Amino acid sequence: MSGPLAGVRIVEFAGLGPTPFACMMLADMGAEVLRIDRLGVDNFGGGDERHNYLNRSRASIALDLKDPADVAL
Repeated sequence: MSGPLAGVRIVEFAGLGPTPFACMMLADMGAEVLRIDRLGVDNFGGGDERHNYLNRSRASIALDLKDPADVAL
């Protein structure tokens, strides 16, 4: 990836508010963003997450951060 933020790594904990938009912009500027979704929780109120434009340019994984195995991951 290229851009002014190439080489920068960011971990996004999925939530509401400006976080998805801000991380989308950071990823568009070249940062490597990993989105961590809560396991079993729909963060956008329905629909297919793959078609949400705010999720572009970054990878995501669903974890239960109360599970020691997921925390270790």
